[in-house]
Amino acid sequence: MPGVFQFSPDGIVDEARRAQDLGLQAILLFGVPREKDEQASGAYAENGVVQKTLRAIKSKCPEVVAITDVCLCQYMSHGHCGVARIDGDHFHVLNDETVDLLVKTALSHAHAGADMVAPSDMMDGRIGAIREALDANGFDQTGIMSYAAKFASVFYGPFRDAAESPPKFGDRRSYQMDCANAEEALREVALDVEEGADILMIKPALPYIDILWRVRERFAKPTAVYHVSGEYAMVKAAAEKGFLDERAAVLEIMTSLKRAGADIIVTYWARELAEWVRE
Repeated sequence: MPGVFQFSPDGIVDEARRAQDLGLQAILLFGVPREKDEQASGAYAENGVVQKTLRAIKSKCPEVVAITDVCLCQYMSHGHCGVARIDGDHFHVLNDETVDLLVKTALSHAHAGADMVAPSDMMDGRIGAIREALDANGFDQTGIMSYAAKFASVFYGPFRDAAESPPKFGDRRSYQMDCANAEEALREVALDVEEGADILMIKPALPYIDILWRVRERFAKPTAVYHVSGEYAMVKAAAEKGFLDERAAVLEIMTSLKRAGADIIVTYWARELAEWVRE
């Protein structure tokens, strides 16, 4: 994706400092490990890429709010978001076994300095399990931003390539949500609220702006939306071809998300937006 790069744990400190200088309130970290396996061991390793990065950021930029993606797909050799069992031509993602690993991952991030963890896997019961584990280990002030309504979307494609996490077999429709099913989204959000989520995330953004509005109105909790890589890439491609003005398009998109109820917007344009708002 144009303007999007992977950084080393040391190199990301300069990016965090730049974000702070621009007035951005938080950063969201995704890890890309050197090695992968079928238990996602790099996700919860003490010296994993996210853990090392957190310690580096907090040592240099302690005031930056560091949020970490809690998922296993980047660390799994098969690219799925959980422990997978293959039966012939079929596969299953094992919910409870996956939740155990997600809890270990969230705890390791909290120990390394995360201010908030963001489970993005869509396993059942993981918010409650993570909340219980954080509280029991003295991290009751560590927040949870739950990907409460994450749809099985074609718009994730560029990110999966950038994060080196496309599934090696099958797809993620068995645990991410059907794009046509709004009622299931509201049920999933309600469960995460009951289990202790502090912030509710809707992902993707524009194709699900109706879900964003309904969640914000119904639950009246801080609500985030993730303007994803495919949405970013479309505007970038159109702007490069001269079909539209990038800055005007981005400002219109972000205004529409805010208007629909987003308290927080996760976007690849965060730095540019901060500069444009200053101007």
